[in-house]
Amino acid sequence: MPSLDAHGVASLLREYAQRTALRGGNPYRAKAYSRAADSLAALAVPLDVLVAEDRLTEIPGVGDAIADIITKLHKTGSHPSLEKLRKEIPAGVLEMLAIPGLRPEKVLRLYKDLGIGSLPELEAAAKDDRIKKAKGLGAALQTKILQNLAIAKSGEGRLHLHRAAALLAHAKDSIRKSRPELKRVTIAGDFRRGCELVGDLAIVAEAAKPDKTSTPPADGLQIRVSDRKHFGAALLFATGSTTHIEQLQALAAEKRMRLEPDGLHKGRTLIASEEAEIYRALGLPFIDPELREGRGEIEAALKDKLPKLVADQDLRGILHCHTDASDGTETLETMAKATRQRGFEYFGVADHSKSAHYAGGLSVEEITQQHREADRLNKRFGKDFRILKGIESDILADGSLDYDDDVLERFDFVVASIHGRFKLDRKAQTQRLLRAISNPHTTIIGHMTGRQLQRRPGYEIDVEKVLRACAKHDVVVEINAHPWRLDLDWRWHQAALEFGCMMSINPDAHSIPELDHMHWGVLMARKGGVPADRVLNVMTLAEITRYLRQKRRSLARAA
Repeated sequence: MPSLDAHGVASLLREYAQRTALRGGNPYRAKAYSRAADSLAALAVPLDVLVAEDRLTEIPGVGDAIADIITKLHKTGSHPSLEKLRKEIPAGVLEMLAIPGLRPEKVLRLYKDLGIGSLPELEAAAKDDRIKKAKGLGAALQTKILQNLAIAKSGEGRLHLHRAAALLAHAKDSIRKSRPELKRVTIAGDFRRGCELVGDLAIVAEAAKPDKTSTPPADGLQIRVSDRKHFGAALLFATGSTTHIEQLQALAAEKRMRLEPDGLHKGRTLIASEEAEIYRALGLPFIDPELREGRGEIEAALKDKLPKLVADQDLRGILHCHTDASDGTETLETMAKATRQRGFEYFGVADHSKSAHYAGGLSVEEITQQHREADRLNKRFGKDFRILKGIESDILADGSLDYDDDVLERFDFVVASIHGRFKLDRKAQTQRLLRAISNPHTTIIGHMTGRQLQRRPGYEIDVEKVLRACAKHDVVVEINAHPWRLDLDWRWHQAALEFGCMMSINPDAHSIPELDHMHWGVLMARKGGVPADRVLNVMTLAEITRYLRQKRRSLARAA
């Protein structure tokens, strides 16, 4: 039989990962197979070339053992271990692993005890109340399945931003090495638009003489090759979104022009082919890729009302970070120094509070110790850098924070967050947040909806009512930059700005590498149309110190 391409091998390797997970044992093995499958799907070089040149271990996540599996799958279309695993479980059972929170052992129980062998059968069983009656399964699992079926369907085949970034970076590097004649190798698609989940892995490259037949077969990765003259138009179309392009084409038609994949035409004449030229010829300023979703950006551009979006270099400090005092991996000193080395002026520590027993929440005595350490380090840092003393205080079920006022008064800032009781109804959950926001000690509302992308939906709240309360009480709205959260959703950013809210881009870092999550938060803020002057941590050290001091003075006067 003919050898399999990267797409075919990735599909089989993903099946191998799923069946390995169902077999049990070391869970990291299944995850390693799955990550390698993702890397194969974004391969920029033909798989047979990498196999022939013994270069499989250049692929991210592929070591010698997985390289041997890939080679067998590529050459034979199968693998002895995979065939053995196939005899144990029908293919339809694998579909159920896509449900967030449904662990392999539960999938096995559903299959063996209830005879459920596919996703449609699972949905039907849940709706018929069959799961909650089964021993070892129950009502909670049934509710989770019904709740998360939509997540499984909406997130199918899409990657978190940081994972897509790694695959696309490797693809760019591979293209440059394997095809040095290609210039301006540029990432496009969902990733260039800053989408929180990426399904459209796309790259545009320039060639002196484009030859579509010579473009490497890329399967999940789309590589579009254009000549220099039409590169900008190719990048515009490859970036999307479809709605944005259609609206540009409609505007062009109104002006008796035609926008096509090779550029903007008037009659038989090509009048613009670079992105900026195309926008300018249509009477528009350049529209940042993150805004190109067909949500009013063209109308705003026509009225010259596009925002000047916040950028990475605008941020002057980092807030909402954790240390080994709670559930972080590094000391306060190490995290502060790493923040300073990245060019920031302040580090806002916000370890978990006492109610977060699962995360080593700080007792009052431990707070005192941390503040002493912060004071000691601040003396050493001098005037150019400062540790700001914060806490991530749990919002209890009734909306109160989990320290007394005399403890909360010790902090420079307080991030108030929900970490439990997610299943309260919409009214109760909203009231819970409203009470926390009205607490004069609250500075920032952390990850407002509690969502985790492709893992769990956010809890039910009246987001508009919560945002209005934040504006009323001068409470900052967090854009949590952790790539699993990216909360508040960018679709609510404009409403927050219109109500008068300030935003804060926070990494929720628990380690040094996670400090760099800030970039994903910036992308979300840009996608939501947030300008720099509405972001709290764009403030300099002097400005934010003054801002927080004034908040504390207002608090003292109110008391």
